[in-house]
Amino acid sequence: MARVLLKDLTKTFNKVQAVKGINLEIRDQEFMVLVGPSGCGKTTALRMIAGLEESSSGEIVIDERVVNDVSPKDRDIAMVFQNYALYPHMTVYDNMSFGLKLKREPSGKPWPMNAKRTYTKEEIDRRVQQAAEILGLKPLLQRKPKELSGGQRQRVALGRAIVRHPKVFLMDEPLSNLDAKLRVQTRAELIKLHRRLGITTVYVTHDQVEAMTMGDRIAVMSNGLIQQVDKPLTLYNHPANLFVATFIGSPAMNTFPVTLKEEGSDVFADAGSFKVALRADQARMTKERGYVGKQVTFGIRPEHIFDKRLSGLVEATDKNSLTVDVDVTEPLGHNVEMHLKSGEVMMVATIDSASSAKIGDRIDVIFDMEKAHLFDKETEQALF
Repeated sequence: MARVLLKDLTKTFNKVQAVKGINLEIRDQEFMVLVGPSGCGKTTALRMIAGLEESSSGEIVIDERVVNDVSPKDRDIAMVFQNYALYPHMTVYDNMSFGLKLKREPSGKPWPMNAKRTYTKEEIDRRVQQAAEILGLKPLLQRKPKELSGGQRQRVALGRAIVRHPKVFLMDEPLSNLDAKLRVQTRAELIKLHRRLGITTVYVTHDQVEAMTMGDRIAVMSNGLIQQVDKPLTLYNHPANLFVATFIGSPAMNTFPVTLKEEGSDVFADAGSFKVALRADQARMTKERGYVGKQVTFGIRPEHIFDKRLSGLVEATDKNSLTVDVDVTEPLGHNVEMHLKSGEVMMVATIDSASSAKIGDRIDVIFDMEKAHLFDKETEQALF
């Protein structure tokens, strides 16, 4: 097992800076997820850890050893790729054992003259059989990749990584080629596998649902920078900025411009067509920091908007209620995603399926102001 440390790591392609001086500690036995939209630099960062890309500057430390100048095969890492990368002419057994068969004892001589294998045939067989048992691949060991389903191929790719007993697993969107049902199943298998093996894992994905369900911690990336690193629920409940707030969560957080106005002892977030009162502590903070009278960005998640006729979780008052028009309804079984409109403000609400609201209806909804967020208009940093 090993800790991974990235220090001021950068990568520049010609004049494009893909990774911009990131700093990240991945703890021993931790499952760290790098998540972000396409082009944010997450896969480039992973490939630099693997040694498949040379960093422009900064340090990569694996198990207290700087590995910038160490070749990929000597970093004691195992990588699982998005496209499986299996040898089509080899059986499952041979695919899983191939890396172990190639491993040679260091002798100072070039291959193939350094002919002494690191692992005996018996040790290779023991490792392959053990990994096959863990992954449920024993009945498939003599099949070739073309005879396997997508999920089985992905398990073979995982098995090939497991047999190496690496210090670090690197996974580059390994579930993206699977269908929705198989993706959920394989996701659960990966979580159990990590719990069983306890190997430090760096997992790259653009899917924030994967990130939330799998990661011990998540590093959210955008434009080559790490925006926030924290536990999944901390990112969800306390995003550091507007990007994290809108990226984490599905459906995405509703955000719209409001002006903060003081009325008596209350501070209201005024969106033009409606206004809602901030909590007492939120109001006090906005006064102290000089935001009253200024425009900020208001955020509330779809699951924190309730149909007034159904809500028993949040007490309805004239300070947290508003009237909206139902534009679109998307029934999902246990709830309904409703696209609502108030004046020029559009929002999505996740409403209990017991709601009788239909397209074209005008209904009253409640904001759970305990879960509301404000962001600075210029910096986009979270105020609360």
